Amino acid sequence: MPLLRKAALSLFVWIVVLLVSFPLIWMVITSVKPQTELFRIPPTWLPETVTFEHYWTLLSETPFLLYFRNSVILSTATTIFVVALATLGAYSLVRFRYRGRETLAMLVLFTYLLPSVVLIIPLYLMMVSLGLSNTLISLVLAYTTFALPYALWLMRSFMEGVPPDLEAAAMVDGASRMGAFRDIIFPQLLPGIISTALFTFILAWNEYLYALVLVNSDSSRPLTTGVMSMLISAFNIEWSLLMAASVMMSVPLIIIFAFLQSYLTSGFGGGAVKG
Repeated sequence: MPLLRKAALSLFVWIVVLLVSFPLIWMVITSVKPQTELFRIPPTWLPETVTFEHYWTLLSETPFLLYFRNSVILSTATTIFVVALATLGAYSLVRFRYRGRETLAMLVLFTYLLPSVVLIIPLYLMMVSLGLSNTLISLVLAYTTFALPYALWLMRSFMEGVPPDLEAAAMVDGASRMGAFRDIIFPQLLPGIISTALFTFILAWNEYLYALVLVNSDSSRPLTTGVMSMLISAFNIEWSLLMAASVMMSVPLIIIFAFLQSYLTSGFGGGAVKG
């Protein structure tokens, strides 16, 4: 009886996994179907002929690589900026004692609770006044506004899990505060830093609304808005190229998760333990 229950549970889990992953599987299958098979009725589950012409067309005849480069620069710059600020900010909130420390932490959390859409108009007007409209810098600053509060609170939980006695012992032995942070604190924060970096990178890679409002030039568009403007119009949707672009947009995130999954799991587990 326990074996039958275990088998039924496993079957149920696999059914749920297949249902959730079916859109991704269908996306990959559609991307390698010839154009003549896309709208066949009844639809074919597997392509009769596998072709990669859609990928070649996407890379050679469209500005996809330009958008891809912009997304890599945008996501990487945002991640570095947010992780650096969150790590130093969390260190300040946990290790130093000053008036208004807890109030500041609560205000940071409150900004994260606000919907990001309410900041679009103020940020747009600010970027125009600074002369940063239609640039990747404007998107980096915008993404930082709603990625930093969560990253700061996540890093704060990791920082509270590092015993202050280790840092104090290193400073007693002659290390400076920054030296103790670099040699003692930073290695223990590495899982949390990787978790925060993954969260920020995915947010910047997939964000659409701010990129649509703040950037209107092709030279600065990231993948999310670039692919939409390139392949979707009022009269036609290039389904084959759209599916190929979606697959290629997903590949970097899949690779990152494949290599950093262990750090992500240990990071979230470590952040839940204090003291």
